[in-house]
Amino acid sequence: MQSLWMLVASFLFSIMGVCVKLASVDYSTSEIVAYRGAIGMLMIAMLVRWQGGTLRTGMPYHHIGRGLIGVIALWLWFYAISKLPLAMAVTLNYMSPIWIAAMLLGAAWWRKQPGLTWQPVGAILMGFVGVVLLLRPSIHADQVIGGIIALVSGMLAAWAYMQVRQMGLMGEPEYRVVFYFSMTCAVAGLAGTVFSKSIGAMGSSAQNIVWHHLDTRGVLLLLAIGLTAAMAQMAMTRAYRLGNTLVTANLQYVGIVFSSLWDVLIWEESLAWLSWVGIAVILCSGLIATFYNAKTNTAPTPSDAISSE
Repeated sequence: MQSLWMLVASFLFSIMGVCVKLASVDYSTSEIVAYRGAIGMLMIAMLVRWQGGTLRTGMPYHHIGRGLIGVIALWLWFYAISKLPLAMAVTLNYMSPIWIAAMLLGAAWWRKQPGLTWQPVGAILMGFVGVVLLLRPSIHADQVIGGIIALVSGMLAAWAYMQVRQMGLMGEPEYRVVFYFSMTCAVAGLAGTVFSKSIGAMGSSAQNIVWHHLDTRGVLLLLAIGLTAAMAQMAMTRAYRLGNTLVTANLQYVGIVFSSLWDVLIWEESLAWLSWVGIAVILCSGLIATFYNAKTNTAPTPSDAISSE
């Protein structure tokens, strides 16, 4: 029953996606990343202080590497959410298990390991078929670009999962991983906003590139992004720690259903039937990839889960 916490996490992540899409109307991706990181960092720091833990780490370079890859993945995903229907952006980003299976298959082939099975190959092929079906109806250039960006985000997220798994095996607790990842988000978002403003100052659109004013709507949306992301990470961690790993990983895909419902209810989106077939194919390929990852004992661990968003 503890695996059902993944349903809570998926629902909260879907709300975060809604808030990101709404906030992107008034705030740049850099600003959203910065506020998301700052709020998450503050929450984790308060939690660590309350529980009497410590943020001192012996793996600074691991955190830097993981943080850079993770923040780029998050940045690209937030941008994709602003350009695509929410369900499409979430589906493409949730292809991480398929990319992990591809990485494991490539590593096994490179090392000439015997006993390679059909599951990863089938998952990869199904995943790409699903992507083609999902993106085929999107004839607008901005959606095609957004789809490619969401795909890259999922690939980088898969890489980040494997990095965090290694850190977890080396004894680094998940709360430190989350804290330093949030710190990286805050710093990178701030730097991205300042850098964009500096470049804009050399062009004709300098007046449009600023640190936007926080009104009541903006504060509520940005707080919701940070809070739902942090709470979702906690729920996801509990699911992976106390529940069945395989069941928990599969329940993650319910987030696509939640995102689809938000698309219909809020934006009145109507995806073509080929898009829905593509979503279903990606779901099936993700399940196959998850079974393969679990079988080879290389699926994301609790430490992976807490840092995925």
